[in-house]
Amino acid sequence: MAKRTEVEDDAWRSYAAELATNLRQIRLGAALSQEDVAYRSGLTRYTYQKYEKGESAPGRPANPTIRTLLAISQVLQVSLTEILPGDAPDLRLR
Repeated sequence: MAKRTEVEDDAWRSYAAELATNLRQIRLGAALSQEDVAYRSGLTRYTYQKYEKGESAPGRPANPTIRTLLAISQVLQVSLTEILPGDAPDLRLR
């Protein structure tokens, strides 16, 4: 199996950082705490906090499931497209 390149990893890290910023801004606009969003989404507070930091684990960019993102968007009462950054990176292996 082919491995991802450093450029692809950097692109995903940047995308995850934008996702984190979007989550934080929308949550603050909804006047909810991280704990509120986490609990209502079925996540632990720690997991949700990591997503707002753009991480899944220390040093690894966030990679939440579609189910998780849908749950969060429903709690925040926004569409999934409002959470996701506009320009998705090209993740195809070359």
